Amino acid sequence: MQGLRHVKVLTFKSPGAVYLALGLSLIGTSLVYLTQGAFAIPFTGVIDTLWTVEANSDLARTIVWDIRLPRLALASLTGAVLGLSGAVMQSLFRNPLADPSLIGVTAGASLGASLAIFLTSSQLYSAHSSLIVLSGGAFCGGLLACLLVYLLAKSATGFSVSTMLLAGIAVTAFTGSIGNVLEFFVDNTALRRISLWRMGGLDAATPMQVYTLLIPATVLAVVSWRMRMALNLMLLGDPQARFLGVHVIRVRLVLISAVALGVSTSVAMAGTMAFVGLLA
Repeated sequence: MQGLRHVKVLTFKSPGAVYLALGLSLIGTSLVYLTQGAFAIPFTGVIDTLWTVEANSDLARTIVWDIRLPRLALASLTGAVLGLSGAVMQSLFRNPLADPSLIGVTAGASLGASLAIFLTSSQLYSAHSSLIVLSGGAFCGGLLACLLVYLLAKSATGFSVSTMLLAGIAVTAFTGSIGNVLEFFVDNTALRRISLWRMGGLDAATPMQVYTLLIPATVLAVVSWRMRMALNLMLLGDPQARFLGVHVIRVRLVLISAVALGVSTSVAMAGTMAFVGLLA
């Protein structure tokens, strides 16, 4: 035990240094990603493609702007949405294990998107319309699942975090069972679409998907920033937060709706990704 007293722990003195390091890491890994792939592009070629009007190769410009940049932007937005949603959930429920996937939001969004695919499998929609239908179904499913978990965890004596986790597990299992039954009754075309979508992936990312996810990501970021003080006060407990002037029910409903919107849209765009919010 005495030897442990002399161990030095590496820490940052200011949050700005952490943000700067993370930002530089994101920029570096993004540039490295843009150079990798079946068609390798030199680092200087990527810089010329990004910052000059006329690139040295039209093929390089097409690969970077039409394929790799949408994938990079969608992956970054998805990670940001899931990470911020996890942080909001952990503060909202005062539990470091709270996560959109653990309280049924991800499973509900997955079921909602599967229902949207099933109900529109025989209809002809444009790419933009099908994206709206899929996002709408995922949002409705995620919001309903999250509200159901919240109502099950709320009682006359207060809000139980342990009941919330148990209700989230139950809702996740229930929605998964409904999804399995749905897959049994759909035709081969819809089954293939649901299976491929549930596997997730960013290979088919488009600028339209990026713009679609950017809207709920912005809403979630703005709402979280505006209600950051209320979240800090709610960490003290609901009675203390009410005494300090926080409208607990309204804050919870607004934040849950924002999280459901962000997570469900990210699920609709990139498929289900569990535990990202928990680790972020």
